Amino acid sequence: MPLLGNLRDFAPPKYAYFESLEELDEWAGTTSLVFDNILPLYPRMNRGEQRGRLLVCHDYKGGYTESPFSLSYTFNFWSSCDTFVYFSHHRVTVPPPGWINASHRQGVKILGTLIFEGGGEQDCLRLLVGKLPKSRTGPVSQPTTFTSLPLSSHYARVLADLAKQRGFDGYLLNFECPLVGGMEQTRALAAWITLLQAELKLKVGSHAETMWYDSVIINGRLAWQDRLNSLNLPFFLSSSSLFSNYTWRNNYPSLTAQYFLSLDSSLTGDVTSHPHIHQKRLRDIYMGVDVWGRGSHGNGGFGAFKAISHIAPSSLGLSVALFGQAWTWESEQDKTGWSWDSWWTYERKLWTGKADPSEEISVPDMPPLKHGEVPCEAGIHDEFTSLASYFQQSPPPDPVLLPFHTTFSPGVGRRWFVKGREVFNRPQGWTDVNKQTALGDFVWPKPVVSWEGDIMDPEGLEIPDAKSQICMDNAWNGGSSLRLSLVASGSESEHAAFRCVWMPVQSLAITVARVYEASAVYKLETEISGVDIDVALSIKTFGDSPNSPTSGFEITSLSVEETNLERGWSLLKIRFSLGGSPQSGSQHSSLGLIITIVSEETTQPLTFSLLLGQLNVYPSLSPPHIPSLLWADFTVPNTKTTSSATARPPLGALTWEVSASFPSFDSPRITSPEDSIAAWPAQPSAEAWFPKLLYVNIYALEYNSNGMPGKVEDAVWIGTSGSGYEGMRNTFVVEHGISLSSSSSVSAPNISTGDGVLSIGTGKMRFYVQGVTESGVVLDWARCVFVDV
Repeated sequence: MPLLGNLRDFAPPKYAYFESLEELDEWAGTTSLVFDNILPLYPRMNRGEQRGRLLVCHDYKGGYTESPFSLSYTFNFWSSCDTFVYFSHHRVTVPPPGWINASHRQGVKILGTLIFEGGGEQDCLRLLVGKLPKSRTGPVSQPTTFTSLPLSSHYARVLADLAKQRGFDGYLLNFECPLVGGMEQTRALAAWITLLQAELKLKVGSHAETMWYDSVIINGRLAWQDRLNSLNLPFFLSSSSLFSNYTWRNNYPSLTAQYFLSLDSSLTGDVTSHPHIHQKRLRDIYMGVDVWGRGSHGNGGFGAFKAISHIAPSSLGLSVALFGQAWTWESEQDKTGWSWDSWWTYERKLWTGKADPSEEISVPDMPPLKHGEVPCEAGIHDEFTSLASYFQQSPPPDPVLLPFHTTFSPGVGRRWFVKGREVFNRPQGWTDVNKQTALGDFVWPKPVVSWEGDIMDPEGLEIPDAKSQICMDNAWNGGSSLRLSLVASGSESEHAAFRCVWMPVQSLAITVARVYEASAVYKLETEISGVDIDVALSIKTFGDSPNSPTSGFEITSLSVEETNLERGWSLLKIRFSLGGSPQSGSQHSSLGLIITIVSEETTQPLTFSLLLGQLNVYPSLSPPHIPSLLWADFTVPNTKTTSSATARPPLGALTWEVSASFPSFDSPRITSPEDSIAAWPAQPSAEAWFPKLLYVNIYALEYNSNGMPGKVEDAVWIGTSGSGYEGMRNTFVVEHGISLSSSSSVSAPNISTGDGVLSIGTGKMRFYVQGVTESGVVLDWARCVFVDV
């Protein structure tokens, strides 16, 4: 959470991860913290393509380093990614709640990691035989025939329970230590994986996944194969998928595909002849690519595309496992002149390419050929290709399932805004992956605009050029906004006085025959004499690109509104439906802006920019409900609910309750029990209409010396709920060390500070809880609550 203060030793809570199976058993035997603020995984739109997929394996500085008191790496290209692995070298790596929510918000599966490295042999054995009792026990009589290593489902159950409780979707299984029991132990391990998979599917859902990392082979030796073959096949068949090691030769992807296609369906599964076997496909094999290089084809970095060109997701059909993508941050952060903005340019070029032909991209030299490797064919990877271009781009879940909300937050920032007002400023920055939202998947590396209106190709008139930028200095809600700039060249064309363009911003999946509402908050940054600029919100269905509309599906606009907001911001709202047969399902659509420029003088170039502060799309429900906060409370929390950020216990925990009320209505006259009318308008399912909050803003205000509270406008913002580590709903832990110095607080009237620390306990305090709904609306103070402490 963005948080006022200077708690420099911020650390994740207990049981955020596990160093041993014994510690995992300790967790399983306790009444543990319930993570109830985790988004479930909703399916993405099925576009029917069978190409390979992308897995991103996040190995960043050992894991669990994100802090509300500094900037950090975050991953933002979710539309290209199907699975995300949170990786570290702890025995059991559990993805933090913030990363789970960020992943699920985009419809992407997220896996934890079960890893055994050097010295982990004892735990490898314990994994299979299970937790042993402390009492004296044994067989009633000695068996007369030899049997294999006994296999227990204990840890399969516990690991599945952990995934269910924390809300993630499965595990990467990384066994990088030899299995001393040889083939007896490896056979038991392959069988145990099927137990884990069954438990996960039972408790997490049918989408749950177990992924085998190419490491030990069937005789128990640690011997990376860099491909699928008979030495690691049994582990792949027991799992959902395979993650190959990344030091393969350039012909290994094709050898892997050939080997897989040679397997009998009795092994790989067939829905008709072998329905009991989980069917495997080529895209279940993920060929590893290390962005750090380390023996990977292409030498990593901006040469990683060379490895992907051999994997060929769109033609050969294999998938890609990209390891260590935070290389863009870790390899650059100590260089002179480095900043978040320079990192974003670096990251954006790797994933989406150049925004301008003048930009430079340095591709590393190829490493020496491996033993037995032949040179690559000419032309296969001569020119740099952006990583995202290899993969199908998928929109986030349909807003019917999960309302779409974005403030164009990369999960980091330096400020915090509430309805356009800056309430917090920390130059060192903050990180909260839980606040991450989509950045607009159609505006990188740059927006692509097209003419809008009756004249689709005005003679003698160039299409304006557009640029995009993340802005952390001005926002509507949260820590950032999207700056969109247009440059129109001077022209003497008769059409130049009235120019209208379409700029797609974000992809969406929209269900045919459903009614939606969409809203955008924007602010013009440029005023030009003699030029009128009009901005409208629009949505279109498309085929191959967002500038090529599809036929057969017509968007019907049901209503359009524009409202002036505070501090120069404006609100656009549209209500729409997509025509067509309800059996057509979801259609790929683009939400964007129609920008009209009317100018008196057309011969001079014209440049202007706007800030897009927020986009929301959600189902239109009738009758409406009125969300509000019902009450707030302040208690001393159980120590298990607190983070280990400081040695001192927290000051307390704020909790609150969300409620709904209904507008008045005219009651119908019911004259008979047989009247076929309802006494009041019916509600849809509770899942659809009962209000949910994205987060709350927390403010603090000390009572005056006369025993009276000040005005709510004088309260100081101290943080938000829903941090990247705490998965608790409707809870905010108030820690010691809330600094109100001018470097972090925009203003701090009526707050007593001792050595820069909020003085709570020396006098009466009032905390305010201000909700932000999942449709992006900041609740009016009349629908918010306070609590006195």
